[in-house]
Amino acid sequence: MRILLVGIGTVGEAIARMCGQREWCELMVLADYDFARVMALQATLGDADRFPGERIDARDSVAVADLARRHRVDLVMNAVDPRFVMPIFDGALAAGVHYMDMATSLSRPHPKDPFRFPGVKLGDEQFDRAEEWERAGRLALLGMGMDPGLTDVFAAHAAKHLFDEVREVHIRDGGDLHIPGYAFAPVFSIWTTIEECLNPPVEWDGEQGDWVTTPPFSAPEAFPFPEGIGQVECVNVEHEEVLLVPRYLKGVRRVTFKYALGSDFIAKLQFLHDIGLDRTEPVRVRGVEVSPRDVVAAVVPDPITMGDKMVGQAVVGTWVIGSKDGKPREVFLYQMADAAETLRATGSQVVGWQTGFNPVIAMELLATGAWSGSGVHAPEAFDPDPYLALLDHYGIHHAMVEMEPGAHRPT
Repeated sequence: MRILLVGIGTVGEAIARMCGQREWCELMVLADYDFARVMALQATLGDADRFPGERIDARDSVAVADLARRHRVDLVMNAVDPRFVMPIFDGALAAGVHYMDMATSLSRPHPKDPFRFPGVKLGDEQFDRAEEWERAGRLALLGMGMDPGLTDVFAAHAAKHLFDEVREVHIRDGGDLHIPGYAFAPVFSIWTTIEECLNPPVEWDGEQGDWVTTPPFSAPEAFPFPEGIGQVECVNVEHEEVLLVPRYLKGVRRVTFKYALGSDFIAKLQFLHDIGLDRTEPVRVRGVEVSPRDVVAAVVPDPITMGDKMVGQAVVGTWVIGSKDGKPREVFLYQMADAAETLRATGSQVVGWQTGFNPVIAMELLATGAWSGSGVHAPEAFDPDPYLALLDHYGIHHAMVEMEPGAHRPT
């Protein structure tokens, strides 16, 4: 497979490092607006022929298409902030190649009642283009990271093998991962953190057959994480799984996503919002147009440089509630990564690696033909078995715990 990788940040670097160890990866074009970063990664990988470098503006769909054609790639891998999803998505379609990302197109809140009803939902712009991708005979695989991504694969696996009926799916993202000594240091892109944490969270209400929204950080819930971590408070956050799972798991009555942010982090995000530093619309400062959110991103620590300072474990999983053989059943399927061990074993920052191994697994499945198709789809559209088999093949930790039915209820 020949790949155009757009974005050489924390996750993009992890993707490239892993693909360098895979024989099916014939060529991977490293493309980013920061060409110095491209050259540094190319030098680390040590194979300029297999990993050619290019400078690219991810806002330019024509440039994406031109690069894809020039290097005769099979797939465009989007590893940049979700604000660039649509031009890269459009560029891949124009070039007539497959596409993969780890998020979806952005949402826009309901103009009149944002904390009750969704407006434009995550992924709507991409799913609206599904017929074009089908006519082109090309596949756009959305949300193929850790969460969304592996969490969706877990949901598909549960529905296929563990339950006769799936009633609820709840994604819980937490653990005890932190960066000591920093007043405000997100473990992944601050741009994305602000976007998903301050937008109105979405829930699936199967009784109404529709999505509903709530205020940010609503419905705090102490979730019992495994691996010795214990109960950690999680809150509602906007996330793609809530929009993807109900498209494929028909009959599911409720889907939620909650993230363990911590009260101090929530307070800082709320303060950014209160003074307008979460805004993306440019403001004029001494004759220069600048986005307030880009200013925040420029002054907080870059997660790609913080890998050796992170401590603790990151746990992401899918809590499924339903029945099997006429009896109630609840399970939590999850992946855990330890910050120090991941850095030692892979050379990558833990969140970058934990997110990045998933598109690499999906690429291998596409390269071997185990997964195939056309149109616009999420991970739930494909057989979870070969995916989980590759996790085992590469020794990537994933596990399941049985939960006592009814002992812990989602709020």
